[in-house]
Amino acid sequence: MTERQKDRPWLMRTYAGHSTAEASNELYRRNLAKGQTGLSVAFDLPTQTGYDPDHILARGEVGRVGVPVSHLGDMRRLFQDIPLEQMNTSMTINATAMWLLALYQVVAEEQGADITRLQGTTQNDIVKEYLSRGTHVFPPGPSLRLTTDMITYTVANIPKWNPINICSYHLQEAGATPVQEIAYAMSTAIAVLDAVRDSGQVPADKFGDVVARISFFVNAGVRFIEEMCKMRAFGRIWDKVTRERYGIENEKQRRFRYGVQVNSLGLTEAQPENNVQRIVLEMLAVTLSKDARARAVQLPAWNEALGLPRPWDQQWSLRIQQVLAHESDLLEYEDIFDGSHVIEAKVESLVAECLEEIDRIQEMGGAMAAVESGYLKSQLVSSHAERRARIEAGDEKIVGVNIYETTEENPLTAGVESGESAILTIDPANEARVVAKLHEWRADRDESRAAEALAALKKAAAGTENLMAATVECARAGVTTGEWAWALRDVFGEFRAPTGVSSAPVAVTAEAGTPLAAVREKVARTADELGSGRLRLLVGKPGLDGHSNGAEQIAVRARDAGFEVVYQGIRLTPEQIVSAALAEDVHCVGLSILSGSHAELVPDVLARLREAGAADIPVIVGGIIPNADGAALKQAGVAAVFTPKDFGITEIIGRIVDEIRKANKLDPLEVPA
Repeated sequence: MTERQKDRPWLMRTYAGHSTAEASNELYRRNLAKGQTGLSVAFDLPTQTGYDPDHILARGEVGRVGVPVSHLGDMRRLFQDIPLEQMNTSMTINATAMWLLALYQVVAEEQGADITRLQGTTQNDIVKEYLSRGTHVFPPGPSLRLTTDMITYTVANIPKWNPINICSYHLQEAGATPVQEIAYAMSTAIAVLDAVRDSGQVPADKFGDVVARISFFVNAGVRFIEEMCKMRAFGRIWDKVTRERYGIENEKQRRFRYGVQVNSLGLTEAQPENNVQRIVLEMLAVTLSKDARARAVQLPAWNEALGLPRPWDQQWSLRIQQVLAHESDLLEYEDIFDGSHVIEAKVESLVAECLEEIDRIQEMGGAMAAVESGYLKSQLVSSHAERRARIEAGDEKIVGVNIYETTEENPLTAGVESGESAILTIDPANEARVVAKLHEWRADRDESRAAEALAALKKAAAGTENLMAATVECARAGVTTGEWAWALRDVFGEFRAPTGVSSAPVAVTAEAGTPLAAVREKVARTADELGSGRLRLLVGKPGLDGHSNGAEQIAVRARDAGFEVVYQGIRLTPEQIVSAALAEDVHCVGLSILSGSHAELVPDVLARLREAGAADIPVIVGGIIPNADGAALKQAGVAAVFTPKDFGITEIIGRIVDEIRKANKLDPLEVPA
């Protein structure tokens, strides 16, 4: 032990929640008993997108990727026997962030807590939802108003709460380079701070308090040096922006405060045991450098490319953090990278490039204008396409995927083919139980009070007053998540974000002798034989899963291979997908689902195609699909199933052509894909 006092470790969290509020509460209390020092709540997709569990779009999604919270009763059960005044709670929630914070506040009050002492974070970054995660509800303008109202309310009433987590994490998942990740996150922060300042709700002399509560949620990839330098650059740019643009003199208020979850995009289904060392290396990038150390860290589990992690898998990720913090000497030293000319040169380069991109976005009118124009989305789709192309070409190496692919049998995944023992499975009957409890809640509440609260919310939304007070009253009155969101939809409308597909440039060349050229030949010959002009592929995302990266990359590569691509974005019902397939007379339907709802939604699409007399249209499915589920889908009539191990997009497009030929009884083509 050195003479210097050891630093306090970062907050250690595990991103968790599933099935029901009761099951998630049990998981949280178990994790806290294991030494976890903060909670990170994962909500299911209906909760994130403002639907009650009995809505048609919620089918198959309830309790899948997080916990369903439909009303105050659910929030009570979620935090039962967990004293919120003593807890630091992070909630990954965006479009409905105001609503979930209101429920949390009311539960805390019921526990007897002093709400001025509540600590935690609501993610509440809607810009990245338009660009990558897809859980947006309202148009950019009203969404920014909700964010502004929440920030001003918390600064005045819950001063230790972080009302927004500017979230570059999902930008990297969507393909962002480090420069794009920093620049787009900073542009979002500028848009938010400008909106708060211009709202007139915060006196000028209190604006430093607003800046001090802005936090960031960042991704750390496997390129250790680059990621560590990225964090140092983030801090320098934030200091510059808050000092020069907003005149914040207090150094403490200008501090760059961030939490991190390390990269999930880079986790592989092939040889998943390699994910452990990836996670460790990525964690080091945000902990080794004291001057750029994360305030909170949550790590994914080694098996997340296979499905939902079990409690044991989450415990392993927590133990990784604990070993570093408590067994190593990391926290005994000042910043070990100070004085490195290599690090300094990389940081300076990142800062210069990021400031240039931030200026470009400001010239467009800021982050919101760049979202609406499609600029930000098309840039991300393009960057992601370039990365996928590098992986397919072998220029970017991933161990176990495109290099060193031979492997011994993995004891960690033994039995996964039949019983899926290496992942957590959700009881299909869970959804019906949640819906039944929702109906019971509605039947037992004071209906007139709920109706009055919703009417007051709509009136406030149509005017200019802060919406938080009306939202808190809705929470107390027993209003449901879907009712709160629909009241605001009635006033604000809904928003379908640009897909970025049509404007994305070609990332893979089709010169003679290349794999894409061979696939283009297959596409052209098949179209000629069918007499259809061009082959048409519908890429659909049924349900509420908004992670559209994979679907977008398939759509872009299919376009470059000569397909006419029909892609209408996210959040579609099976009925809408089948209607589009028939209207566009497509040759194949491709469905992308990462949320686990494939077992419900894919058979529905197949059944509707049969009812419409279009059973001959092949249906292919891609996503995080356990092996047993994949076999069941094929038995149900799916032509092909693709999972993260199928990284070759050009090869996938070739396989799609093969399935079209098979469905139309054409001879196989001996053209290599």
